[in-house]
Amino acid sequence: MSGFDDVNYHFRKAARVMDLSPHVERMLVTPFREVKVDVSITLDNGELGTFIGYRVQHDKSRGPMKGGLRYHPTVDLDEALGLASLMTWKTAVVNLPFGGAKGGIAVDPDTLSPRELERLTRCFVQQIHDIIGPQTDIPAPDVNTNAQVMAWIMDEYSKIHGFSPAVVTGKPVDLFGSKGREEATGRGAVFALEEHLRGAGLGEVRGRTFAVQGFGNVGSWVARFLHERGGKVVAVADARGGVANPEGLDIPRLVEHAKRTRTVAGFPGCDAITNEDLLVLGVDVLVPAALGAVITDANARDVRARIVLEAANAPTTPKADEILAQRGVTVLPDIYVNAGGVTVSYFEWAQNIQQFMWEEDKITAELQRHMREAYATLARLVRERSVSFRTAAFILAIGRVGRATVLRGV
Repeated sequence: MSGFDDVNYHFRKAARVMDLSPHVERMLVTPFREVKVDVSITLDNGELGTFIGYRVQHDKSRGPMKGGLRYHPTVDLDEALGLASLMTWKTAVVNLPFGGAKGGIAVDPDTLSPRELERLTRCFVQQIHDIIGPQTDIPAPDVNTNAQVMAWIMDEYSKIHGFSPAVVTGKPVDLFGSKGREEATGRGAVFALEEHLRGAGLGEVRGRTFAVQGFGNVGSWVARFLHERGGKVVAVADARGGVANPEGLDIPRLVEHAKRTRTVAGFPGCDAITNEDLLVLGVDVLVPAALGAVITDANARDVRARIVLEAANAPTTPKADEILAQRGVTVLPDIYVNAGGVTVSYFEWAQNIQQFMWEEDKITAELQRHMREAYATLARLVRERSVSFRTAAFILAIGRVGRATVLRGV
């Protein structure tokens, strides 16, 4: 199935439990707007570089649409459709006043110089500036984009529309960004795990073993927070390789190694491990924190972790999800687990609208409150409906978006 089909599979599974009518189902699934644009720039060597950009706006019933921009060769309309719809359900699960959107550019940013990357970003903004905005659609960082890219977007949009810091989130703190935003997704994921461990009577992070796939912004922060809480991260992998140590990795030193070499591979005192082998290690908690569709029907039966903490977007395919459920593996779903990023993005947007900076302790406390309240509701739905956490998350989100849609008037 395609990425959009995968999301809608879970949507329809929840819709059947809710006895949702076909008309309402179709209305909630159908995207509000799909945009595909040509992004052409002059490269440093004088040649013309032509790239395709996308922005899919899925739903706006609960507020301005919200979602990241990724720069990756695999970006296409279907991927954007699936991720935009995930954002609709994700923002609803943690009860943010946002809808969902997603997009990006089909490009390998490693092939571009910093000046080319800036030109590409500014050209993309020129193509989509009339459909984004602080009260319309608010982009954010995603795969291969960062605070600098968001700063360029804010600056280019402001040239056209006037000073507009709230047009994007994930900006540098020195340019109207929020404290705590960089680590927000990883911190939120660990809060989600802690809520589940407490709620299920399983104790705490300390002493448990973890394998983390992905060591970018999300995975590296997850590993840091787990390490700080006494968790034993025994394996980490990224796109270039992986490392494992059954006694636990020295995460602070690994972070420095990865910053210096741009990979975790080659970290001294460890064994090499592949991404595929990491997914089936005998650990307490598996944390997929890279790209989607890494747990599939081909490897789900070999996953030995008892908890899968989905810090990435859509890391588990529908068939794999069914296999894990049959085997008694608890999957804490992406639309809850990695909602910490969009939650702190909401705080950044609110600060920009207010033109008032929050302190980091307030941001952390508010993030923990959102994750705790969402988990309490999900756990109640799991008990009352006898469903998985993923289905419970979709039931919660569909209910909130559906009520908003009906109240606004069809």
